[in-house]
Amino acid sequence: MYAVVKTGGKQYRVVAGDKLKVEQIPADVGAEVILDQVLMVGEGESVRLGQPILSGASVKATVVSHGRGEKVKIFKMRRRKHYQKHQGHRQGYTELKIDAIVG
Repeated sequence: MYAVVKTGGKQYRVVAGDKLKVEQIPADVGAEVILDQVLMVGEGESVRLGQPILSGASVKATVVSHGRGEKVKIFKMRRRKHYQKHQGHRQGYTELKIDAIVG
């Protein structure tokens, strides 16, 4: 059984037992998180689609860790104007372990 969930503005296809990194969620390590924005649930040939969200379906996950991704370097320059700007960004993430798909 698999599901497509929406969290942090992105969509992920998940199966029970998967680990995935999503946008940072304010929850403690070891806490259970319920992802209730389920767009699709499938099992074999049967597929249930939401319009846009399935009612009564949810995904239970456990927070494994928090962290920060790789640094993205930002460089802005205007030629002939003596302007250069260096900047970096590291996006925070939460690693989840999918426990069960309900519905």
